Amino acid sequence: MKQDSDAVNVPACFISNHEGFLGSIKNFIKDFVVTEIDITGQRVNTATHTPDSASSDENNETGSECKWNNHSSQDNDVAADCGLDVTIPSPGSFDLSVILGQSVSEELEQFVLTLKEKPTKQELSLGSFTDKHHRANVHRAVRHRFPFLMTVTIQPEIRVREDPDYRELSQLVTEDEAEDFFRFIDAKVRGSSYTFGPDDDKDHRTVVHHFLSRRFGKLVETKSFTDQGTTAISVRLREQGRPKKRSAEERKEEEVYTAFTLRKENLETLEAISYMAASLGVLPSDFTYAGIKDKRAITFQSMVVKKVSTQRLKEKTAEFERRGMCVGQIRSVSEPLRLGRLQGNHFDLVVRDLRPHKASDTHSSAADTHTRLAALVQEAVENVKARGFVNYYGPQRFGSVKSVQSDRVGLALLKEDMVSAVRLFFTPEELSDPVNNAKRHFIQTDNAKESLALMPLSKARERLMLRAMNRYGTGPDGCTQGWLSLPHSMRVFYPHAYCSRVWNEAVAHRLSTLGHRARRGDLVWLQEDSAESSLPQIHVVTDQEEQDEVYTLGHVLMPMPGNTVKYPENAMGTWYQERLSRDGLDGCRFRVSNLKLNLPGCYRPLLASPRNFTYQLQRAACGEAGGDETGNSSRNSDRQLNGTTAEGKLTLTLNFDLDSSCYATICLREIMKCDP
Repeated sequence: MKQDSDAVNVPACFISNHEGFLGSIKNFIKDFVVTEIDITGQRVNTATHTPDSASSDENNETGSECKWNNHSSQDNDVAADCGLDVTIPSPGSFDLSVILGQSVSEELEQFVLTLKEKPTKQELSLGSFTDKHHRANVHRAVRHRFPFLMTVTIQPEIRVREDPDYRELSQLVTEDEAEDFFRFIDAKVRGSSYTFGPDDDKDHRTVVHHFLSRRFGKLVETKSFTDQGTTAISVRLREQGRPKKRSAEERKEEEVYTAFTLRKENLETLEAISYMAASLGVLPSDFTYAGIKDKRAITFQSMVVKKVSTQRLKEKTAEFERRGMCVGQIRSVSEPLRLGRLQGNHFDLVVRDLRPHKASDTHSSAADTHTRLAALVQEAVENVKARGFVNYYGPQRFGSVKSVQSDRVGLALLKEDMVSAVRLFFTPEELSDPVNNAKRHFIQTDNAKESLALMPLSKARERLMLRAMNRYGTGPDGCTQGWLSLPHSMRVFYPHAYCSRVWNEAVAHRLSTLGHRARRGDLVWLQEDSAESSLPQIHVVTDQEEQDEVYTLGHVLMPMPGNTVKYPENAMGTWYQERLSRDGLDGCRFRVSNLKLNLPGCYRPLLASPRNFTYQLQRAACGEAGGDETGNSSRNSDRQLNGTTAEGKLTLTLNFDLDSSCYATICLREIMKCDP
């Protein structure tokens, strides 16, 4: 093996050996702006359509409904204990005060209390709704929140009254069972089933069978079955069954997809989606997106929501803006977005308070320090532009909570230890804020109901899981339902975090033991222009190819663990086996059937390179965020080194593109030679 001179004195986390510099990022939210690049190469804050989604000419809105303020230069509760195998929304998935308005929502609550005390045939008007999709959402939200109510449209008005079928069923079974049954009926998932609680009274079961056949016979079929000495009634939705009313409207509603660009500020992706879903009367899982964006940043990304018309979404833009979100470029499309359907992201970053790693001589002037910094910045940026950086997953991949990293939660899920995964997820930090107090209460008491009451409304993931466990318990089955309450993209995040941790460790070991050259047994693309994929054309580097230096380190791929990947045919293959074995994953199938998770794995380039890289060095004036000392800029130059005679501290502005799943913080770490 040839001596790898490039790897000498270069730590495994870096690829270049320049000195770098110190500085701080994210001092202000506007210092970190992320703009998604769609699969056509357009930034989504300027794109006029969603790729691969045929926009209809009618209702196609190319203009933005809000003015972007771009500072440039993250399912449903799934029932189980009662035998429900259909995904349905939980009662708390809809905020009626948002959908109906506070006054109407309160009036509805009072109407419900009156019904509970004394059944009546009176009706309550919820108001008029001119948009048919809005009406459909009101119907759905009210019936999921109050299954014992019947909603009736006398266009454009919606009225509610007690459902006599619910009243009759609730006299035969428990109220909880009656509510769950009606939610099951409303979900209308073909072939799904619902099981009532144990009932060993044959005569009583016969009465229930007759009622269900009489009222829902065209929709369901029923049978009694015995399991472990107890008998219960199981109800299955017929394959071709459909409700008598509103079926055509429901089918049309399912076909409605509305695309938009979301600008969010200091919000998690799931937090933004949860609020929009509650406001629009749909589920978080009705939103699809290409990728999750940073919280502590201003981000722009494409989204698609189903069952919401363009007009309905436009009506909510002002409300969203009050929550730090801006929705624009609203248009009709024919299909949802798929995770990973993006080319990459554009970053506009500001690094403040620049200073050298090594303190300047005490006699050095500010101008000397600035000149030295300008040289350090130029060397660092040119190095990274030419050589790239080690393509590690960034800290965001593993979560921001210091006490428990997301990869540990993912490992527990891969071992199908649902209870441990939940307890790891709810492990609090040593802080006394509302979120950590709620988590601490859950860990100490195992009381999901009380913890849910303590958990802030903004913590969507935590509240979804607590709500599910309040319903199904905190044992293995209840914890499974807790995880199933999260959208699939959020569930899979945790096993992916574990696999990402293994990938990072594999790369560090590969660089420290095999150096900075392509070695025999390494994996490379058969075609150089391939991208990260679960079905790549992989080639194993031969002895002769290593000697002839046919491939460079930039060609080398490292596998993300999964059930379809090939591992390197050198020492790294053994390393992967030993690493997974150390975590108890010998022979792991990388499937979690109970959570509907499958991890095929993928091949990730060992190195990544920024594109369209520009930078500017500026002087931060006293009391100001920063400014160009000379006031000049060169449009034809890819760098500006102003401020060499400034007395204030220097600020560095960086603008570049990265491929999807590449991290700007890791690129900055290579540039600065420190964790920014």
